[in-house]
Amino acid sequence: MRDLILITLTGLGLGALYYLVAAGLSLIFGLMDVLNFAHGAFLAAGAYGTWWAAGHLPGAGTRGWGFVLAALFGVALGAALGALTELTLIRPLYARPIRQVLVTVGLALAATALLRAVAGADPLRFPKPGWTARTTRVAGATVPNDRLLLIAAAVTVFAALYLFLRTTRYGLIVRAGVQDRAMVTALGIDVRRAFTLVFAIGGAAAALAGALGGVYFESINPDQGGSLLIFAFIVVVIGRLGSVTGTAVAAVAVGLVQQFANYYAASGLGDLSVVLLLAAVLLTRRATLTGSLA
Repeated sequence: MRDLILITLTGLGLGALYYLVAAGLSLIFGLMDVLNFAHGAFLAAGAYGTWWAAGHLPGAGTRGWGFVLAALFGVALGAALGALTELTLIRPLYARPIRQVLVTVGLALAATALLRAVAGADPLRFPKPGWTARTTRVAGATVPNDRLLLIAAAVTVFAALYLFLRTTRYGLIVRAGVQDRAMVTALGIDVRRAFTLVFAIGGAAAALAGALGGVYFESINPDQGGSLLIFAFIVVVIGRLGSVTGTAVAAVAVGLVQQFANYYAASGLGDLSVVLLLAAVLLTRRATLTGSLA
């Protein structure tokens, strides 16, 4: 029973990490039809920004609220990079989806190369707060605190995004833009501001994932954003584009399937199980669509 609780909470923690990466990705594609392959660069900005701030920013570090300050610096860096990417690279290419893909892929490759040149290709030890290295007893199971931190962060981000989309003016514009962007523009609403805001929100969420992913994995490297982005895309497809709730449910499912497969089947089969889950969902949706048309 204790093993079951530990595996479940570990899977939820991993799913929470996937959700933080996928939430902004889902909103960006759902609202703007932009397949942002550079989303991993926002994650890397958060990870390396937090790592740098923990060692150089006054008041930041691994003690007390120092890590929170370092993480906020990383999140702000990711949000700024997201907004800058939309303003300079994406906005001129809204009617050119193929060029959007090429530009974001190029940005992802350039960001990885820049990190390798500046910080080196070797993994860097991430400055973890002391309490995240300790454990907490949950129903008799000994659970690492970093799993609980990821879960709490994902729940907070989910609640914030849900309230933003449901209760604020810009949230209403975003929701309306997901349904019918042309109609929102025809009503005289400046959708471009909403676009920039969504990119900034997506960059901030991904940067938070980078900071907390460093705590979870205990190290960061230039390729970490790309590897997590693969699972984020899977989560986005399973959860349906533009759906915050669907993305959250899909992230939980992917994290749990991966962890249970690794534990009960064999180490390494978790990734295959996630791919099989994706295939099953896509085939089911295709069968449902075909049936309704018939």
